[in-house]
Amino acid sequence: MNNAAPAPARPRGRPRGNPPTREAIVSAARALFLERGYRRTTLRAVAGAAGVDPALIAHHFGSKKGLFADVMQFQCANALATEDVLGGDPATLPGRLINAVTDLWEDADFLQLTTQGDEAAEAIREYLERELLARLVEFLGGRDATARATAVVTVLGGLIYTRYLNPLPTHAALTPAETRHMLAPALRAALAPGPRVMAAAGAGRRGVPAAGGGAVRR
Repeated sequence: MNNAAPAPARPRGRPRGNPPTREAIVSAARALFLERGYRRTTLRAVAGAAGVDPALIAHHFGSKKGLFADVMQFQCANALATEDVLGGDPATLPGRLINAVTDLWEDADFLQLTTQGDEAAEAIREYLERELLARLVEFLGGRDATARATAVVTVLGGLIYTRYLNPLPTHAALTPAETRHMLAPALRAALAPGPRVMAAAGAGRRGVPAAGGGAVRR
């Protein structure tokens, strides 16, 4: 009878707790995906370039698709590092978010990786939905953090789609600075606390009925 606890879910993005071997595999895989493309890169070739047993790739990443997703998401995680982008003055956070996205997508190597089929689009979508959204919810806090974070990811996803994945000529022609100027107000509005939260807070201070409840007694 096997009483062993189930293995924990494999983390994505920036490697944690496993470091040299995992990072060596990601680095070797990224170079081969750029050189040969997704279809022509084999796990055996990645293992040889990283100097590891091919079984380790299956252990850490599950499959070539999982490995490719980690390559993409590792670069996304570096570009949108919490300490660099979410740290600092909240007033300038919209600009930092847009700068991080445009800096990442203007990188020629990353753009080359994004053209490698459905696997690239799926990896990017998964990063936005799971990693960035979760980090933003934690950073923003409060009862409407999920709604605000979802609005931010929606704006950034629209930026990625209309400027890089399926570019609109007018948007693609803008400089990163012009893009930041155009989208920063939308991100600022998305990041702001919702009206219901602000109204409830104001009602509590004035001693008037808050939404769904009685008058606040002093």
